[in-house]
Amino acid sequence: MDLFRSAQAVAGSQGDGIVDWTAVAAAAKAATPSGDLDLSTEEQQGYRTDVREARDRLRSVGEVEFDLPETIEIQNRHHWIDANIATFRRVVEPLEEQSTMFPGVSRAVNTGTMAVTLGFLGRNVMGQYDPLLLADTDSHSLYFVRPNIQRVAEQLAVDYPRFRRWIAFHEVAHAAEFGAAPWLPGYLEDRMQAVVTDLTEGSLNREAYKELNTAMTAVEGYAELLMDQAFDEEYVDLRAKLDARRKGGGPFVQLMRRLLGLGMKRQQYERGAEFFEAVADARDIAAASAVWEKPENLPTDEELDSPGRWLHRVEK
Repeated sequence: MDLFRSAQAVAGSQGDGIVDWTAVAAAAKAATPSGDLDLSTEEQQGYRTDVREARDRLRSVGEVEFDLPETIEIQNRHHWIDANIATFRRVVEPLEEQSTMFPGVSRAVNTGTMAVTLGFLGRNVMGQYDPLLLADTDSHSLYFVRPNIQRVAEQLAVDYPRFRRWIAFHEVAHAAEFGAAPWLPGYLEDRMQAVVTDLTEGSLNREAYKELNTAMTAVEGYAELLMDQAFDEEYVDLRAKLDARRKGGGPFVQLMRRLLGLGMKRQQYERGAEFFEAVADARDIAAASAVWEKPENLPTDEELDSPGRWLHRVEK
């Protein structure tokens, strides 16, 4: 970790845009140890086995058909930062058209903010299913950040191969959702673009934001239900330890979680999981999977708190 070199990269930001993305990458990586990526043959095979068996179990338990993403990578933290620069850039792109009174100062502040954000996430993200929203491609990707998975397994005092398998099941569950709902990336993109575009004009598109949040609650909740049903080992201890970890951390970690909306993400997990658990209890997992048949089957914000109303509507 070289905080001085990170600060130098931010201070030297240049270009015509509101963010110097080359400086973002340099600063984020300078402030973030890359981590070890020296995998044994056995560990490489372990990742492949975990992903393949997660796919097979999720297909069977969820009664959903899907394929694994074309790109599956085991990464260090710097690899993850590089992979996500393009994603952040696509989201921020509509803001590039805005002018500022002090472009140089604004660019440095924006560049520093993005670098801190990517650095923090790069040190904490363990796995990521990336549908490449707002990209000119239909490709999807699956990433595992090996140094973070190892570190958290040690912190939680759990067996690394078992914990690695748990992360694989979680991320492949997201692949199952997007594989079962080819319309989902476009649905999310439309609402994301509407929110970002209105923000550039100084307003919030509340309807688009509400629909985006509701859809992501369904995405997170269904994945929780599916992986809990499909995971082929005891997981109660893993769930309890991960929940405790999400609530812990020092003042900086807590601040970053609030700024990045990670508390909201946890609420999406919990609210969505409660909804789909109620649906599965009333019917079965196959009934819950009906949510991905078409956009109209997504629950409304009100239905998330009344699963019976959603069931009555989609089963008509």
